[in-house]
Amino acid sequence: MVMMDTINSVLNWVVPPASLVMLAFSWPALTFINTCEWLYYSYLYHEDMYNKVVIVTGASSGIGEQIAYEYAKKRANLVLVARRDHRLHGISENAKRLGAPQVLIVAADVVKEDECRKFVNETISVFGRIDHLVNTASLGHTFYFEEANDASVFPILLDINFWGNVYPTYVALPYLRQNHGRIVVNAAVENWLPLPRMSIYSAAKAALVNFYETLRLELNGDVGITIATHGWIGAEMARGKFMLEEGAEMQWKEEREVQAAGSPVEEFARLIVSAAVRGSANVKYPSWYDVFLLYRVFAPDVLTWTFRFLLSNQGVRATSFMGTGRPLLEASSPPKRLLTGGESRTSPRLQLRQLDE
Repeated sequence: MVMMDTINSVLNWVVPPASLVMLAFSWPALTFINTCEWLYYSYLYHEDMYNKVVIVTGASSGIGEQIAYEYAKKRANLVLVARRDHRLHGISENAKRLGAPQVLIVAADVVKEDECRKFVNETISVFGRIDHLVNTASLGHTFYFEEANDASVFPILLDINFWGNVYPTYVALPYLRQNHGRIVVNAAVENWLPLPRMSIYSAAKAALVNFYETLRLELNGDVGITIATHGWIGAEMARGKFMLEEGAEMQWKEEREVQAAGSPVEEFARLIVSAAVRGSANVKYPSWYDVFLLYRVFAPDVLTWTFRFLLSNQGVRATSFMGTGRPLLEASSPPKRLLTGGESRTSPRLQLRQLDE
């Protein structure tokens, strides 16, 4: 034990500086290799998506909708999945006008394994194959962890952001392997960049990215994986604050159901699909976010000081009672029912942040 402690103490001093020196010397060679790979995948390798089959989960709006349109332009057959199929009919018609030969609509909740099996089985029944699986369902929040007075919302966030990707992948993987297909993942920069008021969301995205990075190694190239990481690209938060539906005063507004459009979302969708057909492992938007990764690794205190400075300027926390269970407008009415994932629950009124659309 003493010997091991001594060895670790020595390595703690030797390995970090030695690694930086090695990285400095290898950087030119790595840059050249990466440039050659980029040129190859950009100009020489390009998967022809004509008549291939693409499943898009969370396709009812936002980034999922725009990705469906990008695949439609490449004349791929589409399977559009969302909890409420009535939202998909207009998207289906738009996709057909853009070039999709066939579009199948399936109502399903991706956090339920049996419903994932339903839309995968329907896809195989109609088309006989799956070439790309695109997971876009996601749900964000903007509340401080200590202000959430009902922990029942935590598994809901984890279900959608993590299991809502894992279950479709688990069910579709055997068919993707048959055609050397590809999985596309909608992640976020918060998987490694800590941001206040996003603790549960960040944890879920970190788990998601680590899951797919590990799966990439397990599949050993038989099925490709493209991880798309983005910063803030959404429409205004005000669009996703409240929803009046079925008598509820305030409800969760899931990102997969928010009507969002605009150049950032459309540009990100184009980058994702282009990266997928090139066989790229990662796509990032905007790319300048990567500079924060250097601070995270080599100078984490800088990020900590920065956030503390920004938060200190706010004075009292200005969360508009988000996550506290208190209504934004004082009222004596009893708590409303909160709907998510097709189920009803009593829960504090929370503002959910629209992040991925």
